[in-house]
Amino acid sequence: MIGVGLLAAGATWGLAFAPADFKQGNSYRIIYIHVPAAFLALAGYYVMAISGAVGLIWKMKLADMVMKCAAPIGAALTFVALFTGAVWGKPTWGTWWVWDARITSMLVLFFLYLGVIALQEAYQHQDTANKASAILALVGTVNIPIIYKSVDWWYTLHQPATLKLTSESPIHPSMLYPLLVMIIGFYVFYAWVLLVRTRQEILEREKKTRWVQDIAKAEG
Repeated sequence: MIGVGLLAAGATWGLAFAPADFKQGNSYRIIYIHVPAAFLALAGYYVMAISGAVGLIWKMKLADMVMKCAAPIGAALTFVALFTGAVWGKPTWGTWWVWDARITSMLVLFFLYLGVIALQEAYQHQDTANKASAILALVGTVNIPIIYKSVDWWYTLHQPATLKLTSESPIHPSMLYPLLVMIIGFYVFYAWVLLVRTRQEILEREKKTRWVQDIAKAEG
């Protein structure tokens, strides 16, 4: 699979062959997991919120399913971003956790994902669960630009963004290229996992239909 190949190549390149940082030494290598996970946590929230909006406005069942399936994936990625950030913060800041603007807003993102997951399980009727989840997801989008701009709007321990579309990255190419490979790998892997989970959700919801029963017989 392309995603797994990119992740394996990027991880090997970044963890084994990229040079050590002149200030942070080898501790900086956590960025090869932390940065892609954080990117996907934010991008995945937009996927979830947009799917929720489509389901809420146009009553598309497939969009509701994508929203539901995107929530646990996004929660897992946000947890990975928070955990790896704490691992990096200990040798860098001398503590596992600080109530930094970027870190705190990422924690809020994690709770928003958990909120959508909880709402999906809280209601007996799926339509009600979808509507409540979509509303929460849409309201929560206000947190995404806060996360992006938190390092610019407030004094924070978290370093400013090092990957920018409008300017050259300060990261040396020998460190940047494996990071870009990891980011692309994370995106591909995310898309694959979302498609697989959505397919499973479709089959589960439509299990009483003839076409799903035919698929089950063919695969069985």
